Amino acid sequence: MNTQDFTAQTKELIDNLKGVCTSYGLGNDGNEFKIITQVFLYKFMNDKFGYEVKQLDQNLSKAENWEQEIAKYSDKQYEMLLLRMNPDSAKLKREHFLSNLYNRQDKEQFAKFFDDTLRDIAIFNNDIFSVKTGTGAKIVLFDELSNYITDSSQRDNFCKAIINQLVNFSFEKIFSQKFDFFSTIFEYLIKDYNKDGGGKYAEYYTPHSVSKIMASILVDKPVSNVTCYDPAAGSGTLLMNLAHAIGEDRCTIYSQDISQKSSSMLRLNLILNNLVHSIQNIIQGNTMLMPFHKVGDKLMTFDYIVSNPPFNLDFSDYRNDLDSKQNHDRFFAGIPNIPKKDKNSMAIYLTFIQHIIFSLSAKGKAAIVVPTGFVTAQTGIPKKIREKLVESRMLRGVVSMPSNIFATTGTNVSVLLIDKANTKGDIVLMDASQMGTTVKEGKNQKTLLSFNEEEEIINTFNKHETKENFTVVVTYEDIKSKDYSLSAGQYFDVKIDYTDITPNEFNSKMAKIKNTLERLFEESNCMESDIKNQLEKLNYE
Repeated sequence: MNTQDFTAQTKELIDNLKGVCTSYGLGNDGNEFKIITQVFLYKFMNDKFGYEVKQLDQNLSKAENWEQEIAKYSDKQYEMLLLRMNPDSAKLKREHFLSNLYNRQDKEQFAKFFDDTLRDIAIFNNDIFSVKTGTGAKIVLFDELSNYITDSSQRDNFCKAIINQLVNFSFEKIFSQKFDFFSTIFEYLIKDYNKDGGGKYAEYYTPHSVSKIMASILVDKPVSNVTCYDPAAGSGTLLMNLAHAIGEDRCTIYSQDISQKSSSMLRLNLILNNLVHSIQNIIQGNTMLMPFHKVGDKLMTFDYIVSNPPFNLDFSDYRNDLDSKQNHDRFFAGIPNIPKKDKNSMAIYLTFIQHIIFSLSAKGKAAIVVPTGFVTAQTGIPKKIREKLVESRMLRGVVSMPSNIFATTGTNVSVLLIDKANTKGDIVLMDASQMGTTVKEGKNQKTLLSFNEEEEIINTFNKHETKENFTVVVTYEDIKSKDYSLSAGQYFDVKIDYTDITPNEFNSKMAKIKNTLERLFEESNCMESDIKNQLEKLNYE
């Protein structure tokens, strides 16, 4: 079976599981996410276990039914088999197998048996698969899923319906596949559960094209035994792309995110992508207030950092706690003040940028998604951060992305690239805002980059090429002379060409000019916002 067919079958399994949830009143319910992802994970772990034990014992690989063959093992033989398994693999007792659940559907209180089985798997593998909170508590692998059915008389039937969807499908033939397959499946698995629900800590999904560009620019040569970090990890798209660019077996992942839901998604992502060894470093907690990863009493530093932090958020409830002597070096440019009117406008991304700079190792590199207004703001914290990057000679460049690259927000974004070893300069400023094709996604417009456009961005940046109206390579002195602006357009040569053009060509040029004006207007709004913030600061003080 080819990968395309298997992808279709896997998506069909996910849809069927969602159909079961809908039939039992859980369609679009807040708990549907937990059921779908955890049942999917149980099935994945069951099949992965079968795949791995077959590599250890030829009798199992030759058997028509490996589960029946393994039942012949003595308890001592089975224990020895588990000890020979990869330490990052889930260990299952024989009573944990999916076939055991399927064959015992006539058992009284089957839902309790189902829940007890999953809970025992979680306990048996607690040291490997638990996500920790900032206080050290462990979030186990599986919940008691049947309890999400409020009608207790329907719980047995619900669990039987789930099991019956799982038995006629196997992951075994696909475990040789790597990142591209599992990233596609993961995106499909969480697509209905990773949207901005309007909550305080809403999850934002970073488009695959942006993640790929960030990883490919950061990792432009082979490396090994490196650390990777995201202080606002979400579901882990950026970290997975980075790990894939480096090599999953050549890096260790660290993360923190305040959302328990996001941390559960990230754990699932790590399991699917052969990064189980990093689960112990996944922390659910407030990175700004209580950063977890430390060496002694000092914050840990990392070789690679990627992040798409929340841009604006009301963090007034702990803002003053950040403004302390012990955080003075971490938040060197300052912390946004609490506005008197719209507290949700607090630019929390500015604290994340500073935290990332502080968390870089001596030769560390970082790629951060920022609102494009950050690259030109003439006052306040944004400018102080840019000054720091230039004066400390650690700036690698900026890529200004097309508008609507994120379907959930109309904010224009750029990728800020930092490299503490880039002391000589050669900073690449790129304006990719005219690239991409606009498509409709629900009620929103979204810009999609083609494979060739992604490659052009990556290759042009990494080769440090100058291309008219696309990229410019500048020095630290050039940037100082432009008052620390990181907008590529301000460094382009101005040329006037007189040519005859067709009406269609004229309309195309006017559309591009309109996009440019809209971006410049947004940047000017950011400058206006800076002035307002300064006034707010004066009022605050």
